[in-house]
Amino acid sequence: MQHAKLGRTDIEVSRFCLGCMGFGEVREGALHTWTLGPDDTRAIISQALNSGIKFFDTAMAYSFGTSEEYVGASLRSLARRDDYVVATKVSARTPQMMEAYPDGKAYVTAMLDASLARLGLDTIDLYYLHSWDYHTPIADIMEAMNDAVVAGKVRALGISNCHPYQLAKANALAESRGWARFEVIQSHMNLIFREDERELLQLCAEDQISTVPYSSLAAGRLSRRPGETSKRLEQDKYAKGKYDATAEQDATIIERVAELADKHETSMTAVSLAWLLTKVTSPVVGATKPHHIEGPVAAADLTLTPDEIAYLEEPYVPHALVGVMAQNRA
Repeated sequence: MQHAKLGRTDIEVSRFCLGCMGFGEVREGALHTWTLGPDDTRAIISQALNSGIKFFDTAMAYSFGTSEEYVGASLRSLARRDDYVVATKVSARTPQMMEAYPDGKAYVTAMLDASLARLGLDTIDLYYLHSWDYHTPIADIMEAMNDAVVAGKVRALGISNCHPYQLAKANALAESRGWARFEVIQSHMNLIFREDERELLQLCAEDQISTVPYSSLAAGRLSRRPGETSKRLEQDKYAKGKYDATAEQDATIIERVAELADKHETSMTAVSLAWLLTKVTSPVVGATKPHHIEGPVAAADLTLTPDEIAYLEEPYVPHALVGVMAQNRA
């Protein structure tokens, strides 16, 4: 497994990150009903560690915080602290949280301390703002995050689900005040959703900001042949909302992924992720079974030719904003 540095930091991560949204307790009102319990979580994390993946991504919002609990317990039992990198996220304030925490800085501090407790750690390697917070001045958030870095509770900062101008604005503010800046952005990118190529990737390249995209396989669509299905593809209403509207135009790309997988005698997962590795720092890849780790491992060893990359990219057409970014725009 190859490695890379996050932004301008000394934090070294594997070229793939295990996304941990699929781990956690299923409760009434949960966004996802297919999440895994602590034993399955531990088995998948063990497989990831044994395969060279040492970068793990969770959030306070995943399964009401139980993802953090399961991930923290698994990592503490399986590896030394210096042998893995943990990322988690603070959610933007909801109206209810604004009532409980009128002060934005106090909110970030309280949520960080709660995440540390659930993870069972003294320090979080990478702490994200989960999405741009339209209710809280960005200066308040970044000052609280900088205080966490100074206090040793966090090593580096990141942001997820924001527009390029917002990332540039936040980092310009941080640098003007001598605060820690956002070294990483986690956004939505894969072969059938490439809107980040318009501006964001260029900004990140120029400013040495690492890119750690989620939905790397489009919730399984880029890992299964036309007609193949799965429990998640059928039940994940959130993913359906992101991809069903463009299924017809995306189908050609998915067919080309299958074609190249046959050519290279590998999986569609490996082809899709090998393409993404040519664009970004460390794609986030989820897993609900230990053998799902085989895809990223194979992708790390697969090199696509320039002609193959162009062949995969050629059918793409512009896509509207979906998911969190569409909700934020609204």
